[in-house]
Amino acid sequence: MILETDRLFLLSPDSVDAGDVAEYVRRNRDFMREFEPERESAYYTAEFHREMLERQAQEWKEQKGYRFYIAPKDDRHLIMGFVGLSNVVMGAFCSCFIGCQLDKDHLRQGFMTEAVNEVVRYAFGSLGLHRIEGNIMPRNKASIGVALKCGFVNEGLSKKYLKINGVWEDHLHFVRLNEEME
Repeated sequence: MILETDRLFLLSPDSVDAGDVAEYVRRNRDFMREFEPERESAYYTAEFHREMLERQAQEWKEQKGYRFYIAPKDDRHLIMGFVGLSNVVMGAFCSCFIGCQLDKDHLRQGFMTEAVNEVVRYAFGSLGLHRIEGNIMPRNKASIGVALKCGFVNEGLSKKYLKINGVWEDHLHFVRLNEEME
């Protein structure tokens, strides 16, 4: 599956190459360190991402998760980041979590806002979700800005929410509701 915006392709796991994803994570290794869990060296290999893409494709089939890899329309092999919907629960809940990441060389150009808006549109339209939740470290001003621009509302602070780079970090809890379902 491929979603499109004005400048981007948003590619499903079965539409990308593991080597392209591995190149993205290697290129951003130092930059992402303060925002991610500690990583084993295998994480930076194509083999690791080949297996990861297979798991992500299986999550799509099971309707449990939807990761979209971001690439510019002029170079589909240049992975610039991702927007992912995880822990999708249907039924009375109709909710998921959103997570995203963008290449250090493509910040502050509106790419993430463009990608998140398109994935939210897909989640509310095609998937029929009612609620999308995201958690962001208070010092991550860029991600907070994207969340606010994309219509997410800050619902409060979750103390020591995730272990990031070896430290239990507080996170702000952001939510966007699909008002059209009400």
